[in-house]
Amino acid sequence: MIASSGFRLRLATPADAVEVGRLLEESYPALMASAYDEAALAPALSLMTKANPALLRSGTYYVAAAPAGLLVGCGGWTLEQPGTGAVEARVAHLRHFATHPDWTRRGVGRAIYRQCEAAARSAGVLALECYSSLNAEKFYAALGFARIREFDAELRPGVALRSVLMRREFIAGA
Repeated sequence: MIASSGFRLRLATPADAVEVGRLLEESYPALMASAYDEAALAPALSLMTKANPALLRSGTYYVAAAPAGLLVGCGGWTLEQPGTGAVEARVAHLRHFATHPDWTRRGVGRAIYRQCEAAARSAGVLALECYSSLNAEKFYAALGFARIREFDAELRPGVALRSVLMRREFIAGA
């Protein structure tokens, strides 16, 4: 799909489930430890480090692969709001972004985001929202997202993780 410095973007498929899960297991504990204490993070990680089969089938979820085939990033978007499935006209939601810890600051997350934005805009989306982890807030802010509010994202009853709702509006035609 898109070739970049040292990695290539492509659509994810259900066959990527094991590798996406492995990437999430390597990324989230390492990168989120700076923003969360172990007591808050441990129960959430068991839920967050599994590939989402619906996202892998969606046609709007992407992976970044290094030349040897190692997945170094993933992320996508949906019209459905995470957790509720609600759809708001012309608003999409970034979903399950991760970058391998050895590949941060190499443009992986930004390349996946650009692919998501281009596809969402082509689908008529005028705003993107995301539930950012505390450690990823600066990344999304650098992409033009504004902080809406901090909240506890419920991953399942009794398990929540402090998160930040962020939003980026697009100017029609720009």
